[in-house]
Parts: sequence; structure tokens; C-alpha cells
Amino acid sequence: MIPFADILQPLEDGAEAILDFFHDNVGLSWGTSIIALTIVVRALLVPLTYRQIKGMRALQALQPQLKQIQEKFKNDRERMQQEMMRFYKENKINPLASCLPLLLQLPIFFALFRLLQGDSFEQEVLSSGEPGWFFINSVIEKPEGAETVILMVLFAVSTVASMFVTMRSSPTSAGSQQYILFGVFALVGVFFVPRFPAGLSLYWITTNLWTLMQSYAAAKLIPAPEMPTPEEVAAAKPPPPPPRKKKRRR
Repeated sequence: MIPFADILQPLEDGAEAILDFFHDNVGLSWGTSIIALTIVVRALLVPLTYRQIKGMRALQALQPQLKQIQEKFKNDRERMQQEMMRFYKENKINPLASCLPLLLQLPIFFALFRLLQGDSFEQEVLSSGEPGWFFINSVIEKPEGAETVILMVLFAVSTVASMFVTMRSSPTSAGSQQYILFGVFALVGVFFVPRFPAGLSLYWITTNLWTLMQSYAAAKLIPAPEMPTPEEVAAAKPPPPPPRKKKRRR
């Protein structure tokens, strides 16, 4: 079995190369380089994110039919799941596709965590003489005092804001549940802010801000489908067939 560390090594090397490029060639500080790395990662995920948003929009348009299935089989959970999976297959919708861009960020997150704690990168940052960034004393060290409080507040506020805007732009039951689970995971991370290098919190806060702006842009560029009213749904149904006349016996 391949060790987890070996799987992350290419990502760690790639993250280090990008950070070195922004710091050494562009002239950014290490903190700003981490922000630039975050933007690069999220930009690479834009095609997947676009497909995710399109899929959520299609799912949103089909909510009336899904609600009918849920109402029809509300007393039979197993049959309801079968009918919903059949419905997804017929309409070529993968309800789990929206998780992919979120899940792909986790290996990068762990790779950056390993990099910030690595001895060679630590020596590189310290030898540059500029390990800090604004209120952060050092991107490779755990935050302390007021620095910790500021990072925790920024982490929590950016997470809640990105969740709120995302769920408002894609108000489907599947999308909401997935983002709620992701939000719970992220909010739990608030309590790990003091235990991780400050640069890691900076990465995740930037990710939240990207998600916030991305959701806002998606709501403008990919508007939600117009949902039919109950009256329109009822009017679209064909009228019931006339009752069959009984034949008289002679």
C-alpha cells in the first residue's frame, strides 16, 4: 500500500514551487504568496466548479418532480431512494458531483500543512527574513494572542458568509445538505486555528472568500431557473379521461 505521505508529495512539491515563484520571481511576501497559491488552485478548479453549478441549476429546475416523488413515497424510504436515483439517471444528473471541487481541495490543504511544517521550507522562510504578513507574526508558526483571535474570527465569518451565499444561489436539498456538512467541517476547524501554522488559516480564509465571490458571480451569470407555481403545475397536467359509459344489457 502506498503511504499517504507519498501520495501528497507531488502536491507538496507543486505548492512549494508555486510559493517560491511568487516570492522569488514576483517579489511577494510569503503570506501574499499563500494567497496567490490559493487563487491558482481555485482558478484551476473553475471548469469543475462551472459543471457543478450547472448541475445544481438543473437539479433546482427539477425540484417540483423530486418533491412529488418524496411526497408519493414518504412512507417507504427505500422505494423513495430507488425512485430518486432512477429520476437522476433519466435526467443525467449526478447529485454528488457538487462535492468534487470541495473534496479536491482537501489533499492540497494537507500538502500545504506538511510543507509549512517541513524543515527545509522553514529554513527558506526564516533565511528570507520576512516570515510575517500584516498582523501575522510568522506564516510557518502557530498564531498567538490577538493574532489567534483575529484569525479565528476571520475564519468563522468567511465560512458562514460563503455557506450562506452558496446555499441561497443553489437552494436545492442536495446542495444545501452537502454545503451544510462542509460548513460544519470548516467551522470545527476554527478550534484548530491555534494548533496550525498561521499560513494554513490564511489559505482557508482566502478559499472562503473566493467561494463567496464565486457564488455571487454565479448567481449573476448563471441565474436560477424559474420555478413553476403550483397553479402552473396543475394547469400543465392533462385533464382526467372521461368516465367510461357502461354498456346496457339487452
